[in-house]
Amino acid sequence: MAMTGAGGSSDPTMSEINVTPLVDVMLVLLIIFMVTAPLMQQGVQVALPQTQAQNIQEDQQRLILSITREQKIFIGQTEVDRETLEQKLLANEKLKRDKEIYLQADRAIPYGFVVDVMAVMKRAGVESVGMLTEPPEKDKK
Repeated sequence: MAMTGAGGSSDPTMSEINVTPLVDVMLVLLIIFMVTAPLMQQGVQVALPQTQAQNIQEDQQRLILSITREQKIFIGQTEVDRETLEQKLLANEKLKRDKEIYLQADRAIPYGFVVDVMAVMKRAGVESVGMLTEPPEKDKK
């Protein structure tokens, strides 16, 4: 009978965890996520719901910025060039006081143009933008 040491045995058991299968699974998952992540970032078509909004009282004097189908910009009834829009907004006393403006844009305008105008409004100190819409066709009776 051979002695191997204090409390030892002649058959040493393997006490290490084999991580190779775990690493393989993790690499496969990483590749799957790398391939699918760009697909999730693309836009999807969404049918937005039509909602009822409160009507603005006519007696309330609101500053309205309008954008026509021809991409002309109006503050109230006055036409403004896109290049001078920021200066006109900065000079507007009502906007300085309220820091609020209502945006009314034609639905045929490219989204990027409206975003550019909103960026100019933000630079001019606008803190609140209200979007003016028309009621759905069935409610226009």
